[in-house]
Amino acid sequence: MLITVLGKSPAWPDAGGACSGYLVQDDGHSLLLDCGNGVLAKLRQHLDYVDLDSILVTHLHADHYLDLIPYAYALTYAPRQQPVPVGGWPGTDSPARPVLYAPPGAAEAFRHIVSTWGDAELIERAFQLREYRPADELGIGPLTARFCEVPHYTRTFAVELTGREGRRMTFGADCRPNDELVQFAHQTDLFLLEGTLPRPERSGDRGHLTPGEAGDHARRAQARRLVVTHYSDELDPEWVRAEAAEAYGGPVELAQDGAVYTV
Repeated sequence: MLITVLGKSPAWPDAGGACSGYLVQDDGHSLLLDCGNGVLAKLRQHLDYVDLDSILVTHLHADHYLDLIPYAYALTYAPRQQPVPVGGWPGTDSPARPVLYAPPGAAEAFRHIVSTWGDAELIERAFQLREYRPADELGIGPLTARFCEVPHYTRTFAVELTGREGRRMTFGADCRPNDELVQFAHQTDLFLLEGTLPRPERSGDRGHLTPGEAGDHARRAQARRLVVTHYSDELDPEWVRAEAAEAYGGPVELAQDGAVYTV
């Protein structure tokens, strides 16, 4: 199982970067885990967007799904997707229509967002939309996906993907400190976990982890490998690494756009 970082930024993109997006490939199947703003352009540097098999979205915050909208426009209006010859393309009876797995309530949310300026069903027409449930165990090509609801500002799901050879990666999505994620990620082969905050939120509900808290979660989960993501390029990366490594008790990797991990 290969995991390519397309975007690792938090809610605002790094200079030249993109928000949350990870290309997961195994045994000929390509899955996009989250599709935040800027991710479609990054995807196109690695894979033709019509060749993507599936997308899985962890929660409905813009930095995790917003590029579904330009992606839907591409699938709807690109010359190669039309039923008749256009601009050198021969026309097709089977345009690409990737499967889109999204949280409960996604269809209504997508319609509400897109209807403010156009066709409310744009995303549903472009993709094969399927809303997953927390208890689901999905077979997505050679991958098996399981979910764990984690506490955040909106309903959010951590995701475990098990590859054809039985190895596991766990993506924590966005969350505040919680024991459920630690149990869910027990002895995972790769823990991809946010380290967004330089310090805990000073007031109100918490919604994110610091790098130190990410390291602590990975240590308690006995994760075999920790990659910290969802941090801004405005944070000193060596500080992020050191904070996470001290709590984890071992080496820590930092997600970078274009980085590839093998699980």
